[in-house]
Amino acid sequence: MSAYTNKSGVTSILKTFSAAAKAKAVAANKVRFSTPKEKGLAESVRVAVEEGNFHFVKEFTFFIQEAELNDDEVLTIIQDAKRNIHNLTPDFVNLVESLLSLSWNRRNSEIMEAYTEFCVDIMVVHNRYLPIGVSKLIVHWIPDDTDAQDWVNGCPQEHTRYQLKPIHSVLNRILTAVPMAFDVVNDAISAKFPYFKKQPHVTAGYLFNLLWLIEYKPIFEELTLQLVLQKLLILDVNAPRDEIFVETEDDGEMDADSMFQIDDTNAATLANNEKTVDHPVGKTLDVCLLMLYKFLEDKCSINQQSSDQQRWMANRLFKSLMYIFDEVLLPSHNTHHVQFLIFYVTSIRSAYAEAFLNSLWQKVKNPNISPIIRHAAVGYMASYLARAKFLPLCTVIFYLKEMSNWAHTYIDDSDANSQSGSMKANLVFYSVCQAVFYLIAFRATDLTATSTDLLFLQSLQLSRLAMCHLNPLRYCLAPVATAFAGVTRTYQLAYCHTVLERNARRKLATVYGHEKSMPEETLETFFPFEPYLLKLSNKYIENIYMAYNGSDADDDCMNESAEGLPSRKRGDSEMVEEDEFIIADKRQKELSRSQELEKHFQFAS
Repeated sequence: MSAYTNKSGVTSILKTFSAAAKAKAVAANKVRFSTPKEKGLAESVRVAVEEGNFHFVKEFTFFIQEAELNDDEVLTIIQDAKRNIHNLTPDFVNLVESLLSLSWNRRNSEIMEAYTEFCVDIMVVHNRYLPIGVSKLIVHWIPDDTDAQDWVNGCPQEHTRYQLKPIHSVLNRILTAVPMAFDVVNDAISAKFPYFKKQPHVTAGYLFNLLWLIEYKPIFEELTLQLVLQKLLILDVNAPRDEIFVETEDDGEMDADSMFQIDDTNAATLANNEKTVDHPVGKTLDVCLLMLYKFLEDKCSINQQSSDQQRWMANRLFKSLMYIFDEVLLPSHNTHHVQFLIFYVTSIRSAYAEAFLNSLWQKVKNPNISPIIRHAAVGYMASYLARAKFLPLCTVIFYLKEMSNWAHTYIDDSDANSQSGSMKANLVFYSVCQAVFYLIAFRATDLTATSTDLLFLQSLQLSRLAMCHLNPLRYCLAPVATAFAGVTRTYQLAYCHTVLERNARRKLATVYGHEKSMPEETLETFFPFEPYLLKLSNKYIENIYMAYNGSDADDDCMNESAEGLPSRKRGDSEMVEEDEFIIADKRQKELSRSQELEKHFQFAS
């Protein structure tokens, strides 16, 4: 043992250390942990694969989820992940999900290219990650609530389009490389569709990306459009016509004074065309329909310079829309605006209009189809034939003849003694009869213009149709029956007022005989192409839509009260002014009896 003497002369057996030696000893005795950033993705994966220790993988996963990474760090992580892509089995699902969630589409081109390569490779090597990867891409389609200024009527600004382009590029490469991704994408776009109460630019931005998907992958066309129409139906039923109409009336009252004071209204009209409705859900519906009208215009418009490929694609799109109409729109009751997509696309080519009407008529004649569907098809036919300005009169005459012949055949086949006269048993017959009455009343000006037209109406045997034992006027809407009776009396085609009086007395006997009010025996009629109330998208409809113009027979209808005719019997409704041909629908039935009487007195005055 050695002894050492210190400066004070005291002898010690302990060895002295220099300052450097002391620092080295302290450092050696410290417990030091490496950070996930220092450990790196490659080392964390190696330890997990070789030693079965996932501790470092979990730490690295939390690190990339929580840390604010710069461009260099993101690029390094993605490159390390690509080099270890074969080791990233489903055991590393949390790590891969965090990697796919990295913010990449707003960084430099090198990072976007590296992410694209990694995303495609991971989907090809491990298709277990397809739902995660596709979902992480599609979530970028949904605009933030604060991005309203970047989306004007569903059209993105240039910088927003630039950020979306690489996302579609990645999705396109995945769909090309992995065919099974088709079903995964369909499920993802359905699950990620925004809630109907979201702001208009959110839903419109998502719809923009769906239409973009159809551009480079037309295989998605039918299923995507079906999904879109299903979602728009939800918007439609949550934006009732009554609420939108009240807003329109308020706007009209506000602008009434200026309308008569200002001579040059071009600027005001232009500004009004750019406005949309104030109803929040109606505004979303308006913008989305505007985008779909533009899409259909681009896809279905055919001219002499169009190639065979363009014609084939247009016809395929129309067939898809007809299938969607049968599956989605036709069974849906009391929609307001979505069905105008069919109205518009059939106006592009006359062949489309003929195919649409023929499809509806075949459903009406088919006894194997549900009566409710046949009833709805009749409503679509009647409303379409009445409102479509682009249809030639010969088409209206043809289907009037077809429906009239069908109704007469039905009467011939029925037994006046044993046949049940209930509305439920003869729903389709009453629907067809009301369609005939509705068309004649609505298009009376066109159908009575010449002596040839009057001879055609006489050939329909309207008197037999109205006065048969099944009594179709009993179940028609009151405005339809009243208008039809006025037209047929004016032109001496039939005299229906005695039938209307008898039906009115029967209703009175039903009400007072049992000392209680019975429900009205009226068809639950749906005329789908009522006046279009959405302002922004109306520019595609207004030029092809026929508004109601009263005929000379309307004067007779106005004077029926004084002559004791049944148009003003209890429960009946007055004819409307200007464009509203049918107002006695299910909404009017909700009015109280006092409100109805008040309206009648106002009309009489």
